[in-house]
Amino acid sequence: MGPRNRERRAGAVQNTNDSSALSKSSLAARGYVHDTFAALLVPGAARRAPLIHRGYYVRARTVRHCVRAFLEQTCALPTSPCAQILSLGAGSDSLYFRLKSAGRLTRVAVWEVDFPDVAQRKGERIRDTPELCALTGPFQKGVYASASVFESLDYRILGVDLRQLQRLDEVLAATGLNAAIPTLLLAEVVLTYLEPESAAALIAWAARRFTNALFVIYEQMKPHDAFGQFMQQHFRQLNSPLHGLESFPDVEAQRRRFLQAGWTACSAMDMNEFYRSFVPAEERWRIENLEPFDEFEEWHLKCAHYFILVASKGDNLSQTLVLPPTETFTWVNPPSPSGVFPVSVVLSDSQGPSLKRYGHASTLLSPGIILSAGGFGEQEGQHCRVSKFHLLLKYCEFGWKGSQIRSWEAGAKWDGRLYHTMTRLSNTQVLVLGGRLSPVTPALGILQLCFCKREDDSTQDLKVTVTKAGPEEDSTLSRWRHSATEVSYQNRKYLFVYGGRSVMEPVLNDWHFLHVGTMAWVKIPVVGDPPKARHSHSACSWQGGALLAGGLGASEEPLGSVLFLKPISCGFIWETVEFQPPITPRYSHTAHVLNGKLLLVGGVWIHSSSIPGVTVIDLTTGLSSEYQIDTTSIPWPLMLHNHTSILLPEEQQLLLLGGGGNCFSFGTYFNPCTLTLDLSSLSTEQ
Repeated sequence: MGPRNRERRAGAVQNTNDSSALSKSSLAARGYVHDTFAALLVPGAARRAPLIHRGYYVRARTVRHCVRAFLEQTCALPTSPCAQILSLGAGSDSLYFRLKSAGRLTRVAVWEVDFPDVAQRKGERIRDTPELCALTGPFQKGVYASASVFESLDYRILGVDLRQLQRLDEVLAATGLNAAIPTLLLAEVVLTYLEPESAAALIAWAARRFTNALFVIYEQMKPHDAFGQFMQQHFRQLNSPLHGLESFPDVEAQRRRFLQAGWTACSAMDMNEFYRSFVPAEERWRIENLEPFDEFEEWHLKCAHYFILVASKGDNLSQTLVLPPTETFTWVNPPSPSGVFPVSVVLSDSQGPSLKRYGHASTLLSPGIILSAGGFGEQEGQHCRVSKFHLLLKYCEFGWKGSQIRSWEAGAKWDGRLYHTMTRLSNTQVLVLGGRLSPVTPALGILQLCFCKREDDSTQDLKVTVTKAGPEEDSTLSRWRHSATEVSYQNRKYLFVYGGRSVMEPVLNDWHFLHVGTMAWVKIPVVGDPPKARHSHSACSWQGGALLAGGLGASEEPLGSVLFLKPISCGFIWETVEFQPPITPRYSHTAHVLNGKLLLVGGVWIHSSSIPGVTVIDLTTGLSSEYQIDTTSIPWPLMLHNHTSILLPEEQQLLLLGGGGNCFSFGTYFNPCTLTLDLSSLSTEQ
């Protein structure tokens, strides 16, 4: 890489610091963390989205945990000075000021290193801000080993490129760093921006330079799944690509990286495990209730793609268990795959507009017509709640074509809701229940959609009319991420509406029966132990009852249970479906029953490092198995959450429609094409 490209890259990396600093300031302003200094260290202000706040909160909490563990261990030692902190790529971070104001820097000094321009801006801002200088004491600028340095008695900011290790070593020595006393090295999303050889050299240099140290890093991993590919694309577009992910794609590879470089011990975990294991339940409850939130999939995926690592060396710190094993988080890795289901594109933009949206609902009106409605997606060049309906029409044995149409109002307006349900009433009629317009605005009322087309099956003059059905004011359906399943009782059909969430309740555990003929709620006896409260689960009809699988529970943790609402003479009874081996808990998936087997398709899980495919549970034998989804024939990442699926049993196929989500700060991703999943191998198995 030439000098000019290296400078351009360095500038792009510096820009990531500016964005991160604004996010940390917004985090504090919303009450996630107590930090009165973040806003003083960065000019301007920005209001970040709740998903960004959660992501930066778990990052801040992780680093705080490691820093406190280090200080508690070292400051108990009868030495003076007792410890030092070296923050690499510190940017505009406020760590020094938070520790100083809390009285935690007695006999502890802090060094920060970053690009000269970043260090210069930060030093000048501190010098010009009375509230900051009150903590640093006299704060002066000097030059050591030709590097610009701002310093006070216990705080130094060094303007040095981390790729210049010899110069870094000289400046640290000149400013009084003592490599013999306990040292905490911090690198938050730093090593990944360095070229692999520079990152390796820095890790090895630190192992040689310090005799008693902890090295804590926080950064990205898992480059190969859809979220990881989209994450990498984002940073490439910013001209700050993530290095090292291919060579060190997971926590085990990262651990080996440090151990082979000379560190004595090393532990690491992703942010889902840290959040569940080291953030107390009452603190999680506080965080989860600070703001309206409904992006669970992206929250868990973000946490799955970032990790914390603590490497140590030296007699004292090698015994420090910063990340000790806990029993609060259990990995449930699926067994080896029993097979592979190939997937292929059946509808692209050349065959009509694709279904680029998520949080929508879809239903099979007749063998050749699939109607999808609602969700968040692309419409007329913008990302918004989608007001157009999408039709998938089969025009020959092997071909489908897409069409988008607006509704014709007939007493009601289609509101572009998300996370609702749609149930087929006939070849032309669909019932829409629940959904939301925003995390604080439920979509009230029951809507009926009527699809009309010309008798010659022409795509011209297609329309969907929207009418209200049922009571005008009906709080029963003030919910979303619920399920609505057709069940039978006394030879009558009902819709069984279960779970979900509402404005007031983060998760619901109630259920209701809707008699479709009269649009009235009726009471039907249900006995047995009810399931745990859940939302974003799956539900499908089976033997006159309903099978419920997975979902997100009251503590925002995925569930792995399957329950059967079984018809009995006097109503229904809850039964737990027993199967072996246990399945990995998941949510935001879809489900179908094919030939006596329950298929759980895609979704999100946090208790396994693998990618969800299709879990198959034989409802007769109770055996569960896993199938991978072969995506080699499609040229783009496939995100199988917030999608819908339509089972075509005669063809032994599953159509996958839409899917995607808002991927943290990396942008919004939509699956661009409709796909077919080939299930024919299931019918040939014994």
